Order: sequence, then C-alpha cells, then structure tokens
Amino acid sequence: MSNYSNVAADSFKLGQRVHSANDTRRIGTVKYVGEVQGYSGTWIGVDWDGDGNGKHDGSVNGVRYFNARSEKSGSFVRVQNLSPGISLLEALQLRYKGEASKEEEDEMYVLSATNKRVSVEFVGKEKIQDKLSKFEELKSASLSYMGVSSLGVDIGTIVPKLKELDLTGNLLSEWKVVGAICEQLPGLTAINFSNNIMSKDISGLPQLKGICILVLNNTGINWVQVEIIKPSLPAIEELHLMGNNISAIQPVSSPVVQGFETLRLLNLEENSIAEWNEILKLSQLRSLEQLYLNKNNLSRIYYPDDDAICKLLGASESHEKSYMPFQNLRCLLLGNNKIEDPASIDTLNCFPKLMEIRLSENPIADPGRGGIPRFVLIARLGKIEILNGSEVSPRERKDSEIRYVRLVMSKLHDNPEEIKQLHPRFIELKDFYGIEDERPSIGATGPQKMASGLLSITLKCVGASIGEKPPLTKKLPATTTVGKLKSLCESFFKLKSMRLKLFLQEEGFPLPMLVDDEMASLMDLGVGNDSTILIDEES
Repeated sequence: MSNYSNVAADSFKLGQRVHSANDTRRIGTVKYVGEVQGYSGTWIGVDWDGDGNGKHDGSVNGVRYFNARSEKSGSFVRVQNLSPGISLLEALQLRYKGEASKEEEDEMYVLSATNKRVSVEFVGKEKIQDKLSKFEELKSASLSYMGVSSLGVDIGTIVPKLKELDLTGNLLSEWKVVGAICEQLPGLTAINFSNNIMSKDISGLPQLKGICILVLNNTGINWVQVEIIKPSLPAIEELHLMGNNISAIQPVSSPVVQGFETLRLLNLEENSIAEWNEILKLSQLRSLEQLYLNKNNLSRIYYPDDDAICKLLGASESHEKSYMPFQNLRCLLLGNNKIEDPASIDTLNCFPKLMEIRLSENPIADPGRGGIPRFVLIARLGKIEILNGSEVSPRERKDSEIRYVRLVMSKLHDNPEEIKQLHPRFIELKDFYGIEDERPSIGATGPQKMASGLLSITLKCVGASIGEKPPLTKKLPATTTVGKLKSLCESFFKLKSMRLKLFLQEEGFPLPMLVDDEMASLMDLGVGNDSTILIDEES
C-alpha cells in the first residue's frame, strides 16, 4: 500500500470515507477535523462502521466533538494513521501487476448466481499472473477492500475489455464516481459496490447502458433511491439489495413498481419488510423470475385476486392495463421469516409459474415449533419442484401426497367441510390416487384407515452410546404418542436413565426427520405402515 505519512490534515473533509492506514477493512466516516482539548496538534474524528471499533461516542472528557453511531464506534486518529484511499488504477496495479500475497489470493473470487463468493483456484499461477498483468486482456477484476476512493485517470484505454468489476468494501460514496466508472468502461456488464456507504444524492447519474448485474448490498440504499437510479439501468437483469434495512417499497408515480422491463432477479434478503402488501407492489414486473426475500419479517403471504389487484392499482390505472401478478416468477425464497399459517402455503399454488420455494426457518416449516413436516409441504404445494434447496422427485411427491391424504383422513374424516377449508388439495389428491375411506392397509404407500389400525414399525438403535442392538419390529396403535414411544423404546431395549431422541426414516426421503413433539401421535406425524424409527441419545 501507499505511504500515508505525508498526508496532510486538509486531505480530510467531513463526510469523507477513510480506512485505517494499516487495515483496509477498518473503514469509517470523518466526522470532525481539528483540535482536541488537552492534546496537541490536529485530530481526525472518525465514526467507524463496525460497532466496537472505536473508543467513545464522539465526546472526550465531557466535551462533545461529534455524534457517533454507538457508544464505542467513535475515535480520534492522527493524520498519519488514516488513509484517504487510492485510485482505481493504483488498486489494479497493486492487485495484478505485482506478485499476489496469500491474503490477496484468498480475496480473488467470483460471485455465484446467489451472490456467494466462489474462490478462484490458481492453476498455472505464473501464466495467469502474466496474463492478468496485461491490462488490455483483463476481463474480470476483484478489488475488494483495496481502499479505492477515486477513479483517477481515464481507465477505459487501460482495461478496455473489463466486463466484471468487484469493488466491495472500498471508500466509494459518490454516485458520480459510479457513473464515471461505467462511462469509461463501456464493456462493463457486472459491478459490485457492496459495503460502500453510498450518498443519498443521486443527481446527474448517467445512463449505465451496459450494466446487467448491479450489487448494492449493505450500501444504505432505500427504495426511493432505487426509483431514482432505475432510469439509468435500461438493461438491468439482476439487482441485489441485501442488508439495507428496507422496510417499504415506494414507487414514485404509480401504486406499483413499473419499468425494470429486463429485470429477472431481485434480491431483497436481510431487510426489514414485514408486510406482504409491500411485496405486491412488485407483482407487475413482467420479466421477474427470481425474488429473494430470505431473512425479512414477513408473517403471511397471499396471491392477490382481482379485487386485491384493483385495490392495489387504485384509480391510477384500469384493471385492463394490469398484468397477471408475478406472471413469470419461478423462484421465491422466503426462508427465515415469521410465516406460520397454512393458508400462506396453499396460496403459493396460485402463482402461475412458481417451481422453487424456500420456507426453511419459518415456524410453519418447523415441526418442532408446531409447524408441518416436509411431506405435508410437498403435498400442499402441487407444482413445486425444488423445496428448501432439495429437488422433489416424482417418487417423493407420490409418497408425500398419499401419506398426506391418509393423515387428513385419520384426523378429519367426519368433517368434510372442515377438510375442504383447511386442506384445499385433499379431495383432488384423494380422487387422483383412488383412496377409499375404509380400505384396509396395503403397505407403505398404500391407503389405510390409520385411526383404528395398528402400524408395523421397525425400531433401530443408532446411538453410539446405546451399543449394538438388533432392530425390533412392533405393531403399535396409530394413536401412540412420541412420548409413549420413547418409554416403550426404553423398555424394549433396556435403555433406562437415557434421554432419547427419535427420527422417522422412510424410503425415498433424503434425510431422517426429527420427531420431538412428545404429545404428537404417529397418526399426527403421518407415520405409515412399515416405517422405521431411529433411536439416538440426546447429546
């Protein structure tokens, strides 16, 4: 890195982004430049991005010099211990002209489709280093945490073939610099500005005609600003907005978001959206195929009917001008929210092209918190091909749907109206598989009346501390609770003074399912004939 010992105090101004001279990852914002009572010379007051990176809240010895974000995010730093950053060209030269250190090699990665880092493997390192040192051949550059704060000279003639640029964690904050980079690099199609705290002023942003992928995770951007930059992104296909504390979608001139004609993927993970009505404002984006909403605060979802669409559009547009909501959405990620009602699951069948859904880490998908197991989710979601990242095979779907029908029949066989209301697919599935109410048991995937019958269950010890014991097959009532089954296992295998945990293992299912609700019966869990229960000891 450059030598900062000669940097003058006037190199720093209020609001400027800086990093520690010996740590490019320790980044903050200048909040004060001047003297500090009781100490000689000029000091720079910095509010560091990371809580706990400082020593105080902007006040020293009872005198307040600035307001820091938290009690321990502020500190005063000597000029020589801070860096105002380097130019983009200097960063390119540091990263690709010289020999890469081990740390720098670890920082060289590409972004996967889900915006995760995939490390670049250095095969034939010398040849690659030689090729990358020829800037005119460089097509992809990773300059994360290099302290880039300015563009510098015209880089268009230096890296004319650059298509992908990662500027994660630098000192950039001005949108005019973003515009200048894209103007000087007309071949650029993907750019990552994550972890740069961007200015609220977006005036004068030029057309970013070639940008197809824009990553603005943890930049402090809100949806009002997204609407401002939208006209500058005529070719955008992927927009990543993770971790920006977005709680509302705020269209400018319409009740719903318009434009974004080419947008296929919108990533709003790790934000603060609590109301599904905010998400409905995205329903008219005709090209949208993937919507990432993991780690928000959503508690319910629904597919809007005609009345809801009319109410959403209001008087600004006729219903005839509207499009089928989410008409091309294929992938919807809802993991780690607060969804807990089965109706939110059933409504997913209304999305016309939805094939992939993530529901993990929601109460509704956690049997341990009163949610429903995977086989019930599969049965209720008739068109889903990928659930929680795992493919639903034809065999798993068939087994899940038959098992689900048996479960509903055993619990609600005398109340057809309640069945119709609570289990919309039940009648369809029952008729499809030809399952009769009183047909006797015919095996694992065959129908049976579980409420009054006995189930053949194989009990198998798998815990190392239990020791080797031959499996046992027992006939048990379908009303046997998990708590009672644990007691029976203690007796069958002589496992006194052990705390047991049980797992349901069935052919065709990828992983055993933990069954830990002691009040739930085998019937409640949809356990079929010839199922296997694995017995382990709690650690």
